[in-house]
Amino acid sequence: MRSLTHDLKEELLLKAEELIFSTGIGDVAEKLCFMNTRYGIAKLLYMQKEFGIKKTPYFLGTPDMTITRNRVRWNQGFGYGGKISFGPKIKNNFFPLDIKPNACGMLVGGIHNLPSYTLLIEKLSKLEEKKIEIDGIPIKWDFYDSNHFIDVFEIEPLGSENFPPYAFILHTSASELKDKTKKGIGLYFDVSKSLREKSKILNTPFGPLYYLEGADVKEYIEFYFYAQSFAERKRLIAAEELFGSFDIISNDTHQGILNEGEVLLGAHYFEDENKIFPFVMRSDLPAYLVKGIPNIKKEVLKSLDFLKRAKKYGLLEELKNSNLIPHGSGYNFPHILSINGVREVQNRRLFELLLTWGTKGVEIIETPRDLPFEYRGQKVFIRIIELSLAKPVAKLNPVYVLKF
Repeated sequence: MRSLTHDLKEELLLKAEELIFSTGIGDVAEKLCFMNTRYGIAKLLYMQKEFGIKKTPYFLGTPDMTITRNRVRWNQGFGYGGKISFGPKIKNNFFPLDIKPNACGMLVGGIHNLPSYTLLIEKLSKLEEKKIEIDGIPIKWDFYDSNHFIDVFEIEPLGSENFPPYAFILHTSASELKDKTKKGIGLYFDVSKSLREKSKILNTPFGPLYYLEGADVKEYIEFYFYAQSFAERKRLIAAEELFGSFDIISNDTHQGILNEGEVLLGAHYFEDENKIFPFVMRSDLPAYLVKGIPNIKKEVLKSLDFLKRAKKYGLLEELKNSNLIPHGSGYNFPHILSINGVREVQNRRLFELLLTWGTKGVEIIETPRDLPFEYRGQKVFIRIIELSLAKPVAKLNPVYVLKF
């Protein structure tokens, strides 16, 4: 006889699948994200049931929907590329810390002269030697870390907008604020002991969910928006030190809290259709400057087979007013042919991957952190255009990339 716990897990996972709305390109990375995010949404559904939250949680995956290389976020049941919605946008009494917002974003600056990369390297070396602080907090320059970088491009306008001849992109976050500082409790529950001690734990059938409640939610969200401002200022300081004067084209966050009930995971949100955002791919491919198109259009929702599920859960208007754009193309794994499934062994979720060896070889992983990966090519950008999510206003042809 099957246990009630088993039945509940199956019920919540099936419901979670219905609450993942993917606009992705259907590759292995998107499928991995889908399979893992089921568990995160199922945990949020369990929280909704336990605490009587009216808002139905869901994940809207943007065309770059992929894995997260953050081990803890992955093990807590979340992927990357989209938006997690879990509660009301204002006066929300609960906040799940498992999603781990970090105020990561990109600064796009326009410049009129192309600096040599040797000069930039010299300036970067001097910058790293300087003891620069923001509000008394020492800055950690992390352009070598993960997918953070400095790119320099030639700008090729695609419309009527006027741009300088060159541009740079700085990609970085508020890594200094993951732990507790004099400015607040910290962003990451797995890094900040103070945040972890303040958090509560809901034991779900899919593992523990760390969350804040009541006044602690307000404190955390206020600190997050301080961290977002910190990250924006950090990018500006780096740009001024490296490039001198420049035109700010964009300086926006793609990984962080949107409001009290929603978190962006690698996506830009827009209200102003004239606002410009970057979209980046591999270093051997152009990047683009884009403007958002109000999305998702009803005919697109219909073509994606979202309408029935959206109406069932009362999410149609939300999806029609999503206004999301991916910030980049995301990771993929060319050596993986398909995913055989997920197995739970001693409270660990293990993903069975069928490899492209031409044999029946499989690889068993708990997290994709250490898998060899590549950045996707043009497919995600084409998908953005196909779904009328954004329109390009300039092509950024790469000149060089600094990452060390």
